[in-house]
Amino acid sequence: MKRITMLFLALAMVLTISAQKGYLKAYTIYDAKGHEVGFEEMMDKVKKSDVVFFGEMHNSPVAHWLETQVLKSMYHSFGRNLTVGMEMFEADNQLIIDEYLDGWITAGRFEDECRLWPNYSTDYEPIVAMVKEDSLRLIATNVPRRYANMVKNRGPRSLDSLSAAAKAFMCPLPLQFKADEAQTSSFSMMAMLGKGGNPQNMAAAQALKDATMGWNIARNLKGKFLHINGNYHSDNRQGTVEYLLRYRPGTSVSVITSATQDDISKLNDENKGRGDFIICVPTDFNTSY
Repeated sequence: MKRITMLFLALAMVLTISAQKGYLKAYTIYDAKGHEVGFEEMMDKVKKSDVVFFGEMHNSPVAHWLETQVLKSMYHSFGRNLTVGMEMFEADNQLIIDEYLDGWITAGRFEDECRLWPNYSTDYEPIVAMVKEDSLRLIATNVPRRYANMVKNRGPRSLDSLSAAAKAFMCPLPLQFKADEAQTSSFSMMAMLGKGGNPQNMAAAQALKDATMGWNIARNLKGKFLHINGNYHSDNRQGTVEYLLRYRPGTSVSVITSATQDDISKLNDENKGRGDFIICVPTDFNTSY
């Protein structure tokens, strides 16, 4: 008995010392109300939805790593009944993506022809590799950037002059959107800083991206769908989420978003409700660019 008592005392001392040492966390996950949750708890809840949006910070290694973990978890549950969509690929490159995933062209040819984002190799290649290995469908959901630039420079009516072949790469026209006050203010500030043009046209170009992504998710939704996009497109269930629900009413949706905070031990009020789950990363964590 004395020996057992001594062992318990020794264990208590070790645990006390470990607690005193503390540790640094790379992220904390919260629910919409600010309660800390674990990864598996989050996944158990989001897997119940038809579509899971992962709103990332484009330069966050933590967010990109967690995307791969979300993908692994969903594949483990749903297998090939899972489809992946990504903002980072434009709809007119779908054929190239399919040819690469089916093994008809090399990775080098795919990368040369697919207009990849500059951070593809560090941040998105792991996701594409997992999709290819597991024989999943990968949908290029975004509108070709040349058409978004047309709207930004000349307004949404400029899309009317495009051919039927060009219009096949975007949402149904005419584009239905109404810029809210926050958007107008944000784009007006960008215009004042010389980073954009007409605020209304900039808002319309953003809406074209959101609507096209929502449209491509809606028409490719078979089973479960994981969509990866910048958090701006799905925060507060706005943007792409709104258009998806417009094109496919009744679709169940979960939103994971990501944010930075100086202190990740609790969720700041401004981040509450941005998503069903919020991944908080320290502000000073290294970025990929």
